[in-house]
Amino acid sequence: MDSLGDPDIIDDEEEQAHYASGAAVSRARWNDEMGMAQVVVQKGTFSKSTGIVRSGKLYYSIHEVLFLVEIGALVLLDETDTVLSLEYVYVKMSSGKYRCSWDEFRAYRQLKSLGYIVGRHGIPWSVKKAKSDYEIIASQGCPEIDEVGKLESEEIGSVIGLIKELQINESRPVFNVYLPNSKFRKSCPGDPSFVLCFTRGYPPSRAELDALEEQCGSIPLKFCNVEQGRVSFFSFVKVELPVLD
Repeated sequence: MDSLGDPDIIDDEEEQAHYASGAAVSRARWNDEMGMAQVVVQKGTFSKSTGIVRSGKLYYSIHEVLFLVEIGALVLLDETDTVLSLEYVYVKMSSGKYRCSWDEFRAYRQLKSLGYIVGRHGIPWSVKKAKSDYEIIASQGCPEIDEVGKLESEEIGSVIGLIKELQINESRPVFNVYLPNSKFRKSCPGDPSFVLCFTRGYPPSRAELDALEEQCGSIPLKFCNVEQGRVSFFSFVKVELPVLD
């Protein structure tokens, strides 16, 4: 098993203490059809490495919303600006409607708590000249509708389409993971340190591993397995055995 350990640069612990004091809490409005939250008041520095940007607007997916609400860094609102409870977010997460499982959330939470930068595999951090919030969703993989600023259906379909394409297979790439970096930019994130893939209780087959390596190119792969709430990471090393006469 791999031990990710504590990265050399961890800004989140100090910042989480700052949030606990109520000094820097962002606010976001949940859009149920979109399956995302649009940030309406932005505070703190989590936004630099969390969420996707479309047309100058910042959006959080369900796993990002839950993590930020849990640590007290985000207040979630409904369309009438009524504050939504943590229990409400748990129910949304449990519905399975938003393409993120509890196992994926647990892995995301552990990586973020260690200070890593984590983004959805296959979904760009930002898109230049995105026409609307729908494109936000299309390039994010989450559905959205006209309510977040009268989005044009074409652009919204773009983000929603990406999310619907996120298949839940036996072994699949889920997160792009970057080492902590105070200079990280969503407009130019560079290559991730590794791609985190998920398995369903068993190591991937050789065929699955070859397919994942081809899909992710030269980016190293790590695998995640969650058993009874415990998150484990592992990777494979190719070893050539000598030929015995």
